[in-house]
Amino acid sequence: MAEPVLTIHGVTKHFGAVKALTEVDFTLERGEVHALCGENGAGKSTLMNIIAGVLQPTEGDIRVDGKAVRIASPAAAQALGIGLVHQEIALCPDATVAENMFMAATNRRRSPFMNYRALERDAQAVMNRLAAIDVRRKVADLPISSQQLVEIAKALTLDCRVLILDEPTAALTETEAQQLFSIIRDLKANGISIIYISHRMAEIFSLCDRVTVFRDGRYVCTDRITDITPDDVVRRMVGREITQLYPDKLGAGEAPGTTILEVDRLGDGDRFHDVGFTLRKGEILGIGGLIGSGRTEIAEGICGLRPHTAGRVRLHGETQAIRSYADAVRAGIVYLSEDRKGSGVFLDLSIAQNISVLDLKSLTSPLGLLDGRAEAALAEDFAKRLAVRMGGIDAPVKSLSGGNQQKVAIAKQLAVKPKVVLMDEPTRGIDVGAKTEIHRLLRELARSGIGIVVISSEMPELLGLCDRVLVVREGRIAGELGAEEMTEEAVIRLASGMGTARAANHAA
Repeated sequence: MAEPVLTIHGVTKHFGAVKALTEVDFTLERGEVHALCGENGAGKSTLMNIIAGVLQPTEGDIRVDGKAVRIASPAAAQALGIGLVHQEIALCPDATVAENMFMAATNRRRSPFMNYRALERDAQAVMNRLAAIDVRRKVADLPISSQQLVEIAKALTLDCRVLILDEPTAALTETEAQQLFSIIRDLKANGISIIYISHRMAEIFSLCDRVTVFRDGRYVCTDRITDITPDDVVRRMVGREITQLYPDKLGAGEAPGTTILEVDRLGDGDRFHDVGFTLRKGEILGIGGLIGSGRTEIAEGICGLRPHTAGRVRLHGETQAIRSYADAVRAGIVYLSEDRKGSGVFLDLSIAQNISVLDLKSLTSPLGLLDGRAEAALAEDFAKRLAVRMGGIDAPVKSLSGGNQQKVAIAKQLAVKPKVVLMDEPTRGIDVGAKTEIHRLLRELARSGIGIVVISSEMPELLGLCDRVLVVREGRIAGELGAEEMTEEAVIRLASGMGTARAANHAA
């Protein structure tokens, strides 16, 4: 038998008194796609950062082709043929796509002159394998899904032997994801070994040869995909049975209550037009559609993050003058961005500071001093209600797992006692256990009288969580699907312009 391309043995990693990894093992064979699964905080990203030279292990050894190595830096990892595509975007926004893709190679150049024509030609050849993105564009001008593709294209320029993909499809459309899967299969056929981190079981069981499970920073098991089921993987990830992924919806005899939010013929003259719908007490309203269809822009228009040129928004029957996000928050409408680390939380601030940031006025004395005790009490209350796993409310948010960061982002919105919460991809990139907790929380909020709108690209989430679904296509609502009409086929047909459904109710 040939030596594995990568062997991890007994690796432990301490962050102060916290053990992120405890004596974990992992092997990667040549030309295999190996899934690594575990809840957020299980230690997956820590191990990948050790393999990629970002972090150093406290104990244990790493072997490449059977030889012990010390991967002292990302440059050392790249010299060994190891490339990492982070889940979170790590690009220079003011540089072009081409400059980002070849940044590592550019830094190694000795010549003071740059051949931009050759750089852009080579970058475009790689990018065309994934999507039709002009490599001369600035990264800041691209949507999140396109930025994710740039991250992947950047890794493909490194001539890797080992490619680590951390939640690579979290921000991609179905078409873009399928293109990526095709590339992964080509790379595998050419002998490249791939570590694939994902919470999406369908992807893992379609692409991967083996799966390793971590739990609480420890190795649990490794199995061939043919010898295990998705339920087995989930059970080993969480250490318990998850009997119900989605909470109960409104029952057959349980009608939604009074209207909370009315959106009447809203438009911005560019990305969305003539949008109208109602949201009622007790229900969760879903918004589906392809990425780029205008879903996010509609939510931003409702809450003042994007100016609207037509239409109006009513809350409990009263028309709201919303010209900025501050206006929306004062009215009782809050928005949870799909870009958690870019817009959802302040990574370097503490959990307490993040939770209180939208509600500082009520925590400030007449002399303009922040009441630290009141801030701490607020944070402790929401951290307990949302079951945030943390060392304490003074810990920086960047020290939390992705799922717990998302809970802090939600707590920040809830701290202002909103009437309506618009949530854009609320469970993107978090594990099945954290998803279940957030789904349960959203249903509890809806039943308590808060209006909940969920934008999601995950079809099971849209259908399993929501009571009604609006489907957006090219900036307009293509149709509304009630409980009895909500199927994956119906959503896809509306999103692609192939089907019809009853129109969403315009506000009167």
